[in-house]
Amino acid sequence: MSASWTVQTTQDPKFPFRIVIEQGGRTLFAFRAKAAWPGAGTQVFCLRERESPVDELLTPIEQVAVAHLTRLGRKISVTLDRAQRKRCEFLILEKPLRDGSGSYEQVFFRTEAATRSHKNAKSVELSTRDDYEVVIDAHERYPWRFPGAQEQRRKLPVGDYGLIFNERIIAVVERKTLENLLTDLGELKGLHQQLAELANYPHAALVIEAQYADFGDADKSGRWPAAHLLRVLAELPVLFPNVQCIFAGNRKLANIWTQRWFAAVQGALRQPRLPQVAEATAHYRASPADGGLDTRIRLSALQELPDGFPIALLRAQFPQLAPARIKRVLDGLRSEGKLVIEGRGKGARWRRS
Repeated sequence: MSASWTVQTTQDPKFPFRIVIEQGGRTLFAFRAKAAWPGAGTQVFCLRERESPVDELLTPIEQVAVAHLTRLGRKISVTLDRAQRKRCEFLILEKPLRDGSGSYEQVFFRTEAATRSHKNAKSVELSTRDDYEVVIDAHERYPWRFPGAQEQRRKLPVGDYGLIFNERIIAVVERKTLENLLTDLGELKGLHQQLAELANYPHAALVIEAQYADFGDADKSGRWPAAHLLRVLAELPVLFPNVQCIFAGNRKLANIWTQRWFAAVQGALRQPRLPQVAEATAHYRASPADGGLDTRIRLSALQELPDGFPIALLRAQFPQLAPARIKRVLDGLRSEGKLVIEGRGKGARWRRS
């Protein structure tokens, strides 16, 4: 069941709108706002709702399905399932009181455009520090270097380099040269098993000290036909979507990429985790990405409804949507040659062509 975004009007002149995100009867996040949607390049100050309203006159004015909701540090990022005004975020800050006796909360509601106009180095930077702990596999003969990091050598269960956080390996890199990977392709099942084990870690990457183009170069690819190599390389991220495949170009750039990646992973883990942000996303259950409501309308019209259906039957399946949106999707299917319309007005019927 997808989550829903509902906008209601209140009787409070200071905060005339209530916006709530719900899923399965549970309120994930609710707040009072000065506007139903921020203006261009602006942000709206909000108050987070602590308790559900009782006996308050609330008038719904808008309801939209939520396509995605996630936590990004101090922010709750929301994507709505509609064509316009679809991306926004809520920045939650804890500010100390002037007398030092405690803190108070600030919530800012802003759109994608406002986020871009307000971004700065501090807001987009995860970490530039290299004071992390890295394990280098004992079998690495000429290991990469990690200046500023705490290095240790020991046998890793999988991979060549591991990032340690709170005594746990939370990121692993498998290093491959062009020659290494060409050799592994001769035993493809073994490579697949290795990547499957890598995928069990929270963060995993296959870092290749070669360019992607090298695998299509007959002078560098050895006995393997270029078409075969490129097909196998295309299959790897499909079979193992949790393992990043990085064609770094050479040893130096592969080493630098891994240094920066380890720093970024640790920076993300070190970011402050406000409990109110975690609470809002903890109970959210993402629906499988399927292209959104427009795709569901298309599937319903092309596969689920009986041939020769009236538009009213399709509207009944999507009562929360504006009729104009459903008509737009049907007109698109007609222009693609997948549907034809017979008749006019209430007697019109949509048939598959």
